[in-house]
Amino acid sequence: MTRLALLATCSGLAACTSLLPQARTESPTFQTFDEARTAIESLVPMQSHAAEVSALKLGPAYQPNTTILSYPDIVRRVVNGTVLTKADLGPGILMCINARDACHGWEVSISKISKARTGGFLADFTNFRRRSETTGWRFNALILLVDETVVYRSWGGQPEVREVDVQHNPLGPLQDIGPAAMTRR
Repeated sequence: MTRLALLATCSGLAACTSLLPQARTESPTFQTFDEARTAIESLVPMQSHAAEVSALKLGPAYQPNTTILSYPDIVRRVVNGTVLTKADLGPGILMCINARDACHGWEVSISKISKARTGGFLADFTNFRRRSETTGWRFNALILLVDETVVYRSWGGQPEVREVDVQHNPLGPLQDIGPAAMTRR
């Protein structure tokens, strides 16, 4: 009877994915990639001001993963080791470089990512087979300002993230013992 109960418990755990770990990162303001893209595209270079950026919740106060860029940071990113001349740069970037210390920028990174281990609990727990799925989106934007006026904005990223990672260890929990035993003396 106890063997039957043990077998039933193991069979139940083998397919139970609710016991596997999950993780999630979320944007505090944007629910989709397109919402973030639309917000950036609504900024008009040479017309929009920092107050409009804040109203769109794109500034460092609203987006926790925003990098504040100083003039030297911007120069390093734009002309670092390239063969570009000033004529090759867009008017907003050129205006920013010519403004020197009056120029600053924000590099905004926004994402909504979910990571879940899927598959059977027992195979995952014993390290025989682990399957992880990552889904969501990643968005990044660069906003350059001179005297609180937006002079340049661009965006990029991954509108859809779908990654599957499958690890198969034929020896299960013993898989990592081999290299560890070989290095100890």
